[in-house]
Amino acid sequence: MEKWDKIIKPERNFFQFNFLAIFNYKDLIFMFIKRDFVTYYKQTLLGPLWYLIQPLVNTIVFTIIFGNLAKIPTDGLPPFLFYMAGNVIWGYFSICLVATSNTFVSNAGIFSKVYFPRLIVPISNILFSLLQFIIQFAFFMIFFVYFYLSGSEVSFSYKMLFLPLLVFHVALLSLGCGTILSSLTAKYRDLTLAMTFLVQIWLYATPIVYPLSLIPESYQIIACLNPMTAVVELFREIFLGKSTINFFQSMISISMTLVLVFVGLLLFNRVEKNFVDTV
Repeated sequence: MEKWDKIIKPERNFFQFNFLAIFNYKDLIFMFIKRDFVTYYKQTLLGPLWYLIQPLVNTIVFTIIFGNLAKIPTDGLPPFLFYMAGNVIWGYFSICLVATSNTFVSNAGIFSKVYFPRLIVPISNILFSLLQFIIQFAFFMIFFVYFYLSGSEVSFSYKMLFLPLLVFHVALLSLGCGTILSSLTAKYRDLTLAMTFLVQIWLYATPIVYPLSLIPESYQIIACLNPMTAVVELFREIFLGKSTINFFQSMISISMTLVLVFVGLLLFNRVEKNFVDTV
C-alpha cells in the first residue's frame, strides 16, 4: 500500500473545521493578498492614495453636514477627530465585510478548478484590508498629533496599547458577518446588489456621526446589539478619551461577535462542499 505525505479529502462533518489546513496554505494567503493589491490598483492614477482620500473626504463631509449644519454634539471632542475616528475603524469593517461577502461569487472560477481550504479567501481579504487600515490609521494619527500640539483635549494614553485587540475584534466580526452573507449570496445572487444598501444602513445604525450618549439610556442596550457600536465607542475611548460605553455593553458586542463567527463558519462549511455543483 502506497504512503502519501498529504491526503486531500473533503470534510463531511458539519461541525468540522480544519484550521491546520489553513495554516499549511499560508503561502497561498500571501499570494491572494498580492493578487488583490495588484488587481485593485492596476491602471489607477492615484493608487494607494485612495486609502487617504476616502476617509478624509468622508470626514470633511460629516464635519460640515452633521457638525456645522445639523449641530450634532460630539461629547466635547473636536468634530473633525470625532468623525475621522469613526470613519477609520468603520472603513476597515465595511471593506472586510463587502470583500468577504463576495467570496463564492467572485471566486467561482478558481473554486471549480483548484482545491484549497475556501476559508483562505475571506481570511486573505481581511488581511489585505488590514493594510488599508494601517495606512488610514497612520493618517488619523497625523491629525491626532496636530490637535494634541494645538492644545485640544486629547492626549496619549496607555489605552492605545489595546488597539490590536480591538482590530482583532473587528476582523472576527467581519469574518463572521462576511461568511454568513457569502453563504447566502452563493444561493441568492441578488443579495450582492443589496450589499451597498445594507452597509449604508448599518453605517447610520452605528454611532459614527453621533455619540452613543445621544441615544436615551434605556435604548442604549438595544443599540449595543449592533457589535460595531461598542467597537466605535471603544476606539474613541482609546484615542480621544471620551465614551459612554460600559463593560456590560462591551461584553454584549463580544458575545454577538462570537455567535456570528460560529454561525458564519457553520454556514460557510456547509456551502463550500456543494457550491461548485451549483455554479
